[in-house]
Amino acid sequence: MFLAIRNVCVDPNANLLFHAALSARERDHAPYPERNRHMASHYNAGLRAFVLANHYMDSFTFHPISGRDIIRKFGYRQCSKK
Repeated sequence: MFLAIRNVCVDPNANLLFHAALSARERDHAPYPERNRHMASHYNAGLRAFVLANHYMDSFTFHPISGRDIIRKFGYRQCSKK
C-alpha cells in the first residue's frame, strides 16, 4: 500500500515485494479475497492488472518487481537524485 501514498516516488534500485494481504498471525490461513481486492485497489490500473494476472496475490510468497519496472512499466514517479 506504500504505492498509494500521495506524491510517492520509487528509487530505480528498489525491489518491491508483492504478496497476498495478511496480518502477522494469519499466515496459517488461506488469503482473504476481499483483503486482496482492498490492497490491490491502492495500485494504479496497470500494476493492479499485472499482479492479479500473474497471481502475485494468491499466496503469501513474495514476488519481486524492480523499481525500474515499477517506474517504466507502470508509470510511478522516479525519486529525484540529490
